[in-house]
Amino acid sequence: MRDGRHPLDNPVRESLEGHHRHLVRRHGTAITYESEVSTFAAVEADGSTDDGRWEDMATLLGPGGLADMFSSTARPPTEWEPVFTLPGLQFVHSGVAPMATVAPTGTERVTLSAIDVPDMLGLVAATRPGPFFSRTHEMGTYLGLRRDGELVAMAGERLHPPGWTEISAVCTAPDARGQGFAAHLINTLVGRIVARGERPFLHALEENRSALELYRRLGFETRASVVFQGFRVPPVV
Repeated sequence: MRDGRHPLDNPVRESLEGHHRHLVRRHGTAITYESEVSTFAAVEADGSTDDGRWEDMATLLGPGGLADMFSSTARPPTEWEPVFTLPGLQFVHSGVAPMATVAPTGTERVTLSAIDVPDMLGLVAATRPGPFFSRTHEMGTYLGLRRDGELVAMAGERLHPPGWTEISAVCTAPDARGQGFAAHLINTLVGRIVARGERPFLHALEENRSALELYRRLGFETRASVVFQGFRVPPVV
């Protein structure tokens, strides 16, 4: 915990100050990920909206830049234009690793890397699991299932606050759904995370009922309601 707060209360900052410090861009108290890794950004949680932390963020992102604040409760000054507001849930896993399983029949489980980025981006475009860019895979291990050479499902590790690893980018091609591919990848990642002494967590939009049902079935429990918000840095006047 940092200043008595749970690491999952501000997972972006906890990740960038720790496991992902090699991916950070910083100006003053404002931090964000390197370009094409993630748009997530963070400021110190305390303080009023008229302090220097938002000036730091504006300088870091530049006029018109997107401040993707993820689930942070920090709010910018009123002149920052809201871009999106999405209610969601934060889940944590029970911590008990599932039994190891082989890849589903007819598929090959692979560890994805830079060479697989075109296929990963193609799957993301077809399924829209959330923000994913050409270097997002650098945040952690990403696994995929290939069927006849085609990437039909994937899931991976994203935020990494102390003691925790987030599972994200869970997606399955439309013509491959209903065959347990996502469940297999999630369970595999859960087993690996638990084996190294950490606990898995993840996020989902409240409106994504099918995902919520899957996560609960795989041993995840709701920890908190969150609101994902993004803001646009004011243009130079």
